[in-house]
Formats: sequence, structure tokens, C-alpha cells
Amino acid sequence: MTKIEPLGAVRERVLGALRQEIIAGRLRPGDRLVERELADRYGVSRVPVREAIRALVAEGFVHSETPRRTVVRPLSPTDVKELFELREALEVYAAGLAATRATPDDLAELRDLLTSAAAATEAADAEAITDINTRFHDRLLAMAGNTLLTSVMEPVAGRLQWLTRRNEEWPQLLTEHQDLYDAIASGDPARARAHALHHVQANYRSTVRHLFGEQDPPADTARS
Repeated sequence: MTKIEPLGAVRERVLGALRQEIIAGRLRPGDRLVERELADRYGVSRVPVREAIRALVAEGFVHSETPRRTVVRPLSPTDVKELFELREALEVYAAGLAATRATPDDLAELRDLLTSAAAATEAADAEAITDINTRFHDRLLAMAGNTLLTSVMEPVAGRLQWLTRRNEEWPQLLTEHQDLYDAIASGDPARARAHALHHVQANYRSTVRHLFGEQDPPADTARS
């Protein structure tokens, strides 16, 4: 007897697949999401597709140009600025907490991720780099030991992953993560916060260059 997959599980499966297609760049800003076509692609009914699209609207990945036309949302300079401002506030704080709370097992896991990141960087494997980067930052948040901090970060985590995928200055990214690891492993929260701040700001500048072709942030995203 064929097991029927619950509607909620189908929705989550479709949502995860669509989110990953956007993050990986297979669905690009301006691309239209057509319920019928997506239902055929994933072999499901239109109901879980419709619900997945609504979730992507709430997450900020897509928006409705008209009641019948939903597209992948382009990222404006202001969008990027606001996301990085939030990331700076939360990740810098998290790094300071992690420096005081990290266990030997936590640090070993970060070292393993850095080893994997070095191999992926050498191979120029964009999807692996994005995945490892996400796991590195997720682990850092977990090490902070603050569940409220994690829950605040969760709604924007996907869009931050999307931005990270746009940044292809991978050797620089690896070096920054290695420096951040060393700062956290030192147990010095001030040092960890300083390296986290440098990392977020450097990643912001790299992302802006890639998205908008600017050497410095556009005027409406200039940091105070």
C-alpha cells in the first residue's frame, strides 16, 4: 500500500526545494513562479505549491507584482543594507557569547567545518561553500547558548544565505572564518566581537560589489 505523504510535509518539501533554487541562483530575481508548472515539476498538487509560495513571500524571497503574478524578489541596496545591519547586531553579540561558552567539542566541530571549507574553496564548489558557511554560522549561534537570539535570527537566515551565495570572494571568506575561529577559541569575547564585526562588514562590502558593481556601498547604503 502506497503511503500518503501528509500535506504539511509536502509543503515543507516544496518550500525547501524552491528556497534552495533561489539561494543557488537557479531561480533568479524577476523569474516568475507559476503554480501549475511548479506542481508538475515536483509531482504534487497546486495546494502545497501555493502554500510554499506564500511562505516565501513572508520570508522575503518573492513578491506579488499583481494578484496573478509572483516573482523572485530583486535585492535592492536598501534590502542588503538592512539585512547586514541586523546580521551585524546579532552575530557580533553571538560571537562574544560563544567565546565565553564554547566547549572543546564546539571548537572541534568548527575546526572540522573549516577543514571542509578549505577543500570546497580549493575546488571552487559554490554550493558546498554556501552550505558550510551556513553551518558555520548556525554553529556559532548555537554556541552562544541564547535561544532567543537564535529565534530572532531564524526568519532572515535564508535571505542571509542567499546573499552569501552571491559573494564569490571565497578565499577571503575562508580566511575571515579562520580568524573568527581563532578569536572564539582564545576565550576573549572582545577579540571575538571585533573579528565578527570585521567579518560582517567585509562580507557586506564584497556582496555590494558583486550585486551592484560598486567599489564602495551605494549612497543609500553607506554605513554611519
